[in-house]
Amino acid sequence: MSEWRTTTTGGYRYVVLAMLILAYTLNFLDRQILGILAKPIKDEFYLTDGQFGLMGGLAFALLYTTLAIPIAWLADRFSRVWIITAALTLWSGFTALCGMVGSFGHLFLARMGVGIGEAGGVAPAYSLIADYFPKHQRARALAAYAFGIPLGTAAGTLVGGLLAVHYGWRTAFVAVGALGVLLAPVFRLIVRDPKRGGADDPAEAPLVAAPVPPFGAVVRLLAAKPSFWLLSLGAASSSVCGYGVAAWLPSFFMRSLGLTLAQTAWYYSGIAFFGGLLGIWLGGAVADRLGAKSKAAYPLTPAIAFLISAPCFLLAMNSGSLVGGLGGQASLALAFAIFLIPTGLNLTWLGPITAAVQHLAPAPMRTTASALFLLINNLLGIAVGVYYFGLVSDLLKPTFGAESLRWAIYTGMGFYLLAALLFILAARRLARDWVE
Repeated sequence: MSEWRTTTTGGYRYVVLAMLILAYTLNFLDRQILGILAKPIKDEFYLTDGQFGLMGGLAFALLYTTLAIPIAWLADRFSRVWIITAALTLWSGFTALCGMVGSFGHLFLARMGVGIGEAGGVAPAYSLIADYFPKHQRARALAAYAFGIPLGTAAGTLVGGLLAVHYGWRTAFVAVGALGVLLAPVFRLIVRDPKRGGADDPAEAPLVAAPVPPFGAVVRLLAAKPSFWLLSLGAASSSVCGYGVAAWLPSFFMRSLGLTLAQTAWYYSGIAFFGGLLGIWLGGAVADRLGAKSKAAYPLTPAIAFLISAPCFLLAMNSGSLVGGLGGQASLALAFAIFLIPTGLNLTWLGPITAAVQHLAPAPMRTTASALFLLINNLLGIAVGVYYFGLVSDLLKPTFGAESLRWAIYTGMGFYLLAALLFILAARRLARDWVE
């Protein structure tokens, strides 16, 4: 095997990172495409907001979160690259299948299949990145990996929306699913598993070389660390609003701002792309720089971001009242500019928090530790978040009518404030629980 495919210090690690970002982009493309397709799907199957939220949340998250644990156990023992390759093929195939369903029940089951596949995509990737990049670069590397979120959200919104306008929502699912199936063998040919712990300090070699511990040992280790719970629950709180708002903002733009499906596809994809990329990168870069002086910087960076973002989000949703008689286009332009701020700030946690979790366990435990973190984050974030906004929208409809979704989103901002509080508490304990 050539040296460029095995080193963790040369340029090849950036090739690996690029492939992981591409796979994660497809992961979120297949996950988030449902949001822009909400209206045509709801119209065809006569769904309420609550029913759609149940499908977009619980259907995906139920197996996505629970299967991530045994898959991570396998990834700590076997090839992480093969696991990601199989996962990419599976979730892409089920995404294509979503375009062939004949009922709401069939679509619910197909989305469960997408969740099964995506269960094997993220935790092994976190572990690969931790083994390709030294600890002083991990927050930035993990932040770069998280670029897949805004890239996938933007691509899913834009491509899914435009395909739905011209060819129907079913074609959108089939097209993006087929793309992932074609990428899977390319990913397997390019990416190689590095030595576990190969990017860690030489002084850690005895710890890295230790046998892979049993699952129970990982659970006991993390359960005894308050920072793990505070980081996990803080991330989950932010994800309730993050996943929920991402799933429902396209519907909000169409209902409350009067945009068409095609206009929404362009409008929201731009917000997700520019705001998301900037926020994720700044979060990782700031945490890496400040984290060298104080480990508390890893959770404090997103905590401050959340405290700023919540009022900005409310301001963006009411930008029409700020422009007075300037007209609808001015209101839309102002809303776009303001939405960029909370969209970026709300994603700053990804690099710092995932990097911190990597340091709560030794190298042989990292994949399982990541999966346990993702279990808490996603079970609450995806399953609760997407359903929460749909359910509250239905409950508020008798009072607020077509604006019920707007008020449902208002109530969700409290989750960002809760996340900030939990991260502040984590900052006080992180140094004691850190594994060098």
